[in-house]
Amino acid sequence: MSTKRHVPGIHPYNGPAGGWGALKATAIAVKTQMDTLVAPKALLNTNQPDGFDCPGCAWPDKNHYSTFQFCENGAKAVTWEATSRRVTAEFLSKTPVSTLLTRSDYELEGYGRLTQPLRYNASTDTLQPVSWEEAFSLIGNTLQGILPEQVEFYTSGRTSNEAAYLYQLMIREYGCNNFPDCSNMCHEATSVGLPHSIGIGKGTVSLEDFDKTELIISIGHNPGTNHPRMMGTLHEAARRNVPIIVFNPMKERALERFADPQNPLEMATYQSTDIASSYYQVKAGGDAAALKGIAKALLEAEVINKDVLDHSFIEEHTLGFSEFADDLRATSWQAIEQASGLSVAQLTRVAEHYANSQATIITYGMGITQHEHGTENVQLIASLLLMRGNFGKDGAGICPLRGHSNVQGNRTVGISEKPTERFLQDLDHFFGIRSPREHGHDAAAAMEAIIRGESKALICLGGNFAVALPDPKHCFPALKELELSVHIATKLNRSHLLVAKETLILPCLGRTEIDRQATGLQSITVEDSMSMVHASAGKLKPASPALLSEIAIVAGIAQATLPHSRINYAYYVEDYARIRDAIEATIPGFTHYNQRIEQPGGFRMPLPPTQRQWPTPSGRAHFMVYPGLNEDHALSEQQALRLITLRSHDQYNTTLYGLDDRYRGVFGRRDVLFMNPEDMSEQGLEHGDVVDIVTALPNCQAKMKNITVIEYAIAKGSVGAYYPEANILIPLSYRDQQSGTPAYKALPVKLLVVENNIA
Repeated sequence: MSTKRHVPGIHPYNGPAGGWGALKATAIAVKTQMDTLVAPKALLNTNQPDGFDCPGCAWPDKNHYSTFQFCENGAKAVTWEATSRRVTAEFLSKTPVSTLLTRSDYELEGYGRLTQPLRYNASTDTLQPVSWEEAFSLIGNTLQGILPEQVEFYTSGRTSNEAAYLYQLMIREYGCNNFPDCSNMCHEATSVGLPHSIGIGKGTVSLEDFDKTELIISIGHNPGTNHPRMMGTLHEAARRNVPIIVFNPMKERALERFADPQNPLEMATYQSTDIASSYYQVKAGGDAAALKGIAKALLEAEVINKDVLDHSFIEEHTLGFSEFADDLRATSWQAIEQASGLSVAQLTRVAEHYANSQATIITYGMGITQHEHGTENVQLIASLLLMRGNFGKDGAGICPLRGHSNVQGNRTVGISEKPTERFLQDLDHFFGIRSPREHGHDAAAAMEAIIRGESKALICLGGNFAVALPDPKHCFPALKELELSVHIATKLNRSHLLVAKETLILPCLGRTEIDRQATGLQSITVEDSMSMVHASAGKLKPASPALLSEIAIVAGIAQATLPHSRINYAYYVEDYARIRDAIEATIPGFTHYNQRIEQPGGFRMPLPPTQRQWPTPSGRAHFMVYPGLNEDHALSEQQALRLITLRSHDQYNTTLYGLDDRYRGVFGRRDVLFMNPEDMSEQGLEHGDVVDIVTALPNCQAKMKNITVIEYAIAKGSVGAYYPEANILIPLSYRDQQSGTPAYKALPVKLLVVENNIA
């Protein structure tokens, strides 16, 4: 990093990821959030067979008997939920919502846990206590007076399988398929793209595959922050000398060097392990070009060496290879180099490594999915794996890196705006209802319906709906025009404060807390990113005696809204095993559900491609052609930079644990723009200058003001700013047309220098 000017809060971090820095950060999180007597119980029950699943990332656990199964950011997630801080009704009744709206999300969540149901009082502009009975009655009466298609039902990825299933059952009995959920904003491109390629919208690898792989290609993710337990797996692979090839616009410390806090030798000697064997800084938005370049190099190598491609696999198991190959031949190297920012030599070198590996895993994150062409990016990864038969064998496959610990499970148990006919038939037959068949809204479509005034109510089972979406200029005011908004949550956030004509905030149990119902202590289940379904049971005393579980709250809403329902929702609240029996009866793959979750680690959902079975209409996997390279609305490379939105190391989605981004050398601030030094020179900027960022799209005048430019190792032509602050620059319409995923990555922007522009 440049030293020519001191910038407050900016100084390089020279240590590895993990190590003593991670232990120190964990200790600080515990000290500032929790009672020191409670913290050990919380952390030592995290990710244990008889404990609770970490409310953070969805990476699975390899050793279900270890006493130390949490990472730095997992500890932050646990202590953030299990905090001893409380936001009291007394404080809220005296503090106007208009005042709370001036506070940051970091401050709002920092107040602590919600302790009782709240209702917005417009005359005092405050949140006032309300009874559960009054809250449910208000919701039921309002929903009975609104057409079902005018209500949006949001789901967060931290919702359990049981709560999500009961929620979708209530909503379908009510009469709509409006299921915006957090998957729509992260991995919907996976859920939409992979079924066309391999027949399912999930990854195909297991943790055991990482023990057997010969090559890992990592594209568009930062595991040290967003799925940090993965670092243990990458650390082990690197120490076995498995090549790990990284494609990422930014240099990320965790992908460079990592010291495992569970490795006594590394901790005692202050050593670390190199993670990436090769690091390629692909240009933001250049992923499709890079993937096509690797595939094109393989095809050219096949001319010389006929064993590069797996011809028997391609012939027996796939369709569309000829068209895919023709498109690669028609794509020029010049176009690939310009779009990717990488050279022919670099991409050919990756292809050589790939050709020499008999078992390859490709992992990817939101750097692949959150694009205008996210679905095509995902399909190109699948096609690259198909070229060498890297499905259905040990040590190989595709590995999408989900964020929330149950975002995949929610989709499995029915949270989908496009349900299959088979699922609806089974649901209707078992419960004696008639589910609607019309497809509903995803997250972006739901917000557009709210903005147009077509949707009148919003029910959120967790999450920070408005803040997570792009375009707050249009989204925030629209929520205030709703007839009703309901938020089921553990802490305050900004979406709660965008109050409608009637707004309710309903506090729920967290995953760390004891859940006792009529038949005794309850456990819930979650599905991790490798399709393992396992139990989770809270161990801590609830933050307030007034809290209800998500399942009890959903049932309360259902009973008030559907008073003549044939479904006894209270029956399912009494014993969550009854919900699991219903899931088993209506969704394939859950056979002996209650019995199998008693085993440590649970069980794995069916993944046909691991057996080289392809549940596509043709019965084969498909090579998918992406004929073009990204064109940003006719903007040339010289006219616009490409903006990536980023999460800091002290962040999980919209939740901020602190204001530091340790590995990137940013401390106590978030108003920065990461920029390549060559781009800075070309634009006449220096480290520490202040700029306005302007969206460079037609008919969009969005601007982010007074941002400090800092020199960073980021691909030329690419810049980075923090999410969700930079969402102000992204139009809601700027999204992948196939999946609806907002294009938070590679937004065309321009920079305007601010007068007296020194930070």
